[in-house]
Amino acid sequence: MGPTGKGFDGAHSRGNGPVNGQPQHVLIVGAGLGGLRTAEQLRAAGFEGRISLVGEEPLPPYDRPPLSKQLLAGDWEPERIVLRGSEGLDELAVRPYLGTRAVALRPGEVELSDGSTLHADAIVIATGVVARRLPGQPEHLHTLRTLDEALALRDALEKAGSLLVVGGGFIGAEVASTARNRGLDVTVIEALPVPFSRALGDEVGALCGRLLTEGGVTLRTGARPARFLDTGGTDAVAVELADGTRIDADVAIVGVGGQPRLDWLADTGLDLSNGLVCDDSGRVRGLAGVWAVGDVAAWDDPERGGPHRSEHWTNATDQAAVVARAIAGAEPPPPAVPYFWSDQFGLKIQLIGRPELADSTLPLHGTGLSGGAVKGTVVGYLAGDRLVAVAGFGAARLIARYRTLVARGVDRAEALGTAESLG
Repeated sequence: MGPTGKGFDGAHSRGNGPVNGQPQHVLIVGAGLGGLRTAEQLRAAGFEGRISLVGEEPLPPYDRPPLSKQLLAGDWEPERIVLRGSEGLDELAVRPYLGTRAVALRPGEVELSDGSTLHADAIVIATGVVARRLPGQPEHLHTLRTLDEALALRDALEKAGSLLVVGGGFIGAEVASTARNRGLDVTVIEALPVPFSRALGDEVGALCGRLLTEGGVTLRTGARPARFLDTGGTDAVAVELADGTRIDADVAIVGVGGQPRLDWLADTGLDLSNGLVCDDSGRVRGLAGVWAVGDVAAWDDPERGGPHRSEHWTNATDQAAVVARAIAGAEPPPPAVPYFWSDQFGLKIQLIGRPELADSTLPLHGTGLSGGAVKGTVVGYLAGDRLVAVAGFGAARLIARYRTLVARGVDRAEALGTAESLG
């Protein structure tokens, strides 16, 4: 099979309805992690029909976490982050349509940017997100969502002495860490009073803030850009904050979250403001025969009583397994425990579970919450008396022991008993 084309036999790919309970042709729109994992899980679940994979970038599916770390640092080159090249896709019997963007969805078919149309019995949307932009943001300010953007930022950092990071989330912190390792002066501005508080809460978010400052970063919280200033046509950056402070840097990156890539679905009549609303098996509500996975998908969440969208790497993998088995008519996988990690300033930050459900925290290991070292700190999150999440800083061995406890939702006493037994 070639890398591009109109269909399997030189014509448009058209499904003719389910055979033995399975569709004949599954079309996956989005060739990132979620799209690729869906194809892999379809084959693992015994699906024998056609699979097509549409990707806007002309590149084979690649891994995005290294973009802000190993690749940005220059330790890895692009070929190392490829998840499956052309041979790997051939092994899966997946027909790729790379460098081609989906522009419209109609029942049972997707129109592509080259004017062709692909027909399918089942469609999976995994188009991910695009970087949000700030009002008045100059074009030469960097964002980091794609390989090309990572390489452009890497080239810029090689010639720079200072970096401004707008947005103190995980991507911003990882870029700041990489830049500090390269010897740059780094300033991070964050609108919230405590960085990472939306994801981790104030107490644990403050530990991430300490990693920044202890790593030599100038961190300004409660700081909002009011306007970007003219730098006389150079690639340098100047921003004026709401309090009148001016910050200058050789290079800047804006990391203020992502917007689901759903503009091509505007004609469906769905509310796309926060992703595609799905049931708990990934079926898109209001679109027959369509599923969604990954950053773009807001699945029904029984814990919160409404749709919930997550942009974590493991979430895309977990949802792909559920969707693939639903399409293939196989038994669903066991429920997964959410997991997230971030590498910065020499530590691996790990999170298991759902901290947004918690109403209190529980120190389990280390002294970070009381002002001691961040490294080795492990914190539990409780909803009432139930353990719903655990976060750790440079404590991978300990974190691994809490996965089953979070899955079971053990009580405070059992969580503390485990902490005591682990020392």
